[in-house]
Amino acid sequence: MVRRQPGLGVLNPGAARLEVWGDPISHSRSPQLHAAAYAVLGLPWEYGRREVPKASFEAELASLDDAWRGLSLTMPLKSAAFAAAAVRDRRSQLTGAANTLLLDADGHRGFNTDVGGIVRALADEGIVGAPTGRIVGAGATATSALVALAELGTHLVEVVARRPGAVEPLKALGERLGVDVVAASFAASRHADVPLTIATLPGDAQIEDAAADALANSGGLLLDVVYGHWPTALSEAWERAGGRARSGLGMLLHQAVLQVRIFVTGDPDAPLAGEDAVLAAMRAAVAPAA
Repeated sequence: MVRRQPGLGVLNPGAARLEVWGDPISHSRSPQLHAAAYAVLGLPWEYGRREVPKASFEAELASLDDAWRGLSLTMPLKSAAFAAAAVRDRRSQLTGAANTLLLDADGHRGFNTDVGGIVRALADEGIVGAPTGRIVGAGATATSALVALAELGTHLVEVVARRPGAVEPLKALGERLGVDVVAASFAASRHADVPLTIATLPGDAQIEDAAADALANSGGLLLDVVYGHWPTALSEAWERAGGRARSGLGMLLHQAVLQVRIFVTGDPDAPLAGEDAVLAAMRAAVAPAA
């Protein structure tokens, strides 16, 4: 195996291999999304998937040769990818997580496209700003949700978590972002009205009907980051309340568009040539839900 040579860089035209890594990974829709994009772009790239436990990440990454262009990372590898990156974008720095690595012998470049995926998915639903919001769950994805809300101009975010202590890191991040983060309990019978709720819980999370209904009755639009388990307990509560609930497929779609930009141009803010056609093909790859 030929190791990547210093100075070669990812923009070598021969670097045409990409994968999504995670554990588990069989549910990932990323291969369909990326294959659709590269077909439209006329790029003969290969995009696969690999089950990589967190303990194996460093060894797997070190084994890649100069045929590799980049990686998409899902749980539980985002913090490990962040640590492996020599250069990180602002969203990655804020969240401590990288879901995208652009591979380069001179130092891998880490990005968080989950934040942009949330922002763009909400724009599809007509939400381009929100003064207040709610996050359900206080795990790793909640940090991306909080940064996304800050980018929407949100100044007050309620975080509903089972353990109040789990909200403390989000409060600290909120201080950096100029967002007031307050903790709330699933046991609360009422919550303040918000125009937007972002749920970051696992798809199979168990929530009592009364707690879910209290959230739905005051929660505005629900963006549930889950897409492999649908409906969720929260989406069913939103349906009972007559509210709007959207799965995480829209977020998945848009974060993948940003990843394609990175793999093609090196810049998540640089639109692709013919991006409308690329987006349409990617959307069709996960239709009809996205």
